[in-house]
Amino acid sequence: MSIRVLILVEGQTEERFVKDVLALNFYGRQIFFQPTILMTKRVKAGASFKGGTTNYAKFRNDAKRLLAGAGDALVTTMLDYYRLPSDFPGMTTRPMNGTPLNRVIHVEKAIARDLGEPSNFVPFLALHEFEAWLFSSPEELPRLFSSSKKHLEFQAICASVATPEEINERPELAPYKRIANLFPSYRKTLHGPTTAARIGLARIRQQCPHFNDWISRFDNMANLPAT
Repeated sequence: MSIRVLILVEGQTEERFVKDVLALNFYGRQIFFQPTILMTKRVKAGASFKGGTTNYAKFRNDAKRLLAGAGDALVTTMLDYYRLPSDFPGMTTRPMNGTPLNRVIHVEKAIARDLGEPSNFVPFLALHEFEAWLFSSPEELPRLFSSSKKHLEFQAICASVATPEEINERPELAPYKRIANLFPSYRKTLHGPTTAARIGLARIRQQCPHFNDWISRFDNMANLPAT
């Protein structure tokens, strides 16, 4: 029995990650991933504009549209929690004295409630953003840039947190900013998915518990008996 998973993603980086990492890891288990990039603007004539999470209304429209045509497919999301627009459900009622994980789960649940909690919908927000997963290995990104000089600095960031998902979400300390400061030639859509593929899904899952919980849902689906 094959299973389809429709993933509403934030941009081309996430689209490539789905195709180059997730899809390849699950293809042999008959789980097929289909990424769809968020629409930031729709016009009556001409092209629509894709990429980025600008506000909840646009996200909600895309999510509803995807759910309406999903059939028996699972619908999920892959958006950055960092800089998520404040009009998303749950953002203004987050438990600010809790952990980042508590807060991101709170928002995910609020999104599901607002959409009517469809049985085939699993909202997922990357904690805090896609680039956090690249810190799952202290070697791969410096190796990609042939930068032994920056290796120790990158390694120190990895060692400073229990999990890459705990890297600070403040603008000056966000994962992407830290990478860009160390490696100015870093290009999100090119180097991000490439590095993630080199690290490997198993390593990212091992280092990032919230990401692993999301991927575990697909594991469980793959292990269901055929009907």
